[in-house]
Amino acid sequence: MQIDELIENFELLEDWEDKYRYLIDLGAKLPPLPPELQTDEWKVSGCQSQVWLVPEVVMENGQKLLDFKGSSDAAIVKGIVAVVLTIFAHKTPQEIKEIAVEDIFAKLGLSEHLSPSRRNGLSAMTDKIRYYAEVL
Repeated sequence: MQIDELIENFELLEDWEDKYRYLIDLGAKLPPLPPELQTDEWKVSGCQSQVWLVPEVVMENGQKLLDFKGSSDAAIVKGIVAVVLTIFAHKTPQEIKEIAVEDIFAKLGLSEHLSPSRRNGLSAMTDKIRYYAEVL
């Protein structure tokens, strides 16, 4: 799924109950994260729920691209992880640094409908991905 498709899907949903259900559904569709990757090494600090993000470096046409696996122990947060993974999937480190995540979340309408602790968690996930883009 691409970012534009994600935004379109959110726009089609009328109310926030439907959007939360869609988020939960997105999270349920994430491939399971193996237990051996659900460790402190991959845990995102700053999230109220447990969240893990695991980077993968892919070389394509001589260019380094990053992909991520992730999960959470909370259904809605797992959906947010799915959205974050969609936004940052298969990007160069430079592209990752340039993505205006806040603008995308505003278009999705998530910024104003997430609790402060979930917004902090979203920020922590974004920071972690940008950290990986810097060091990998």
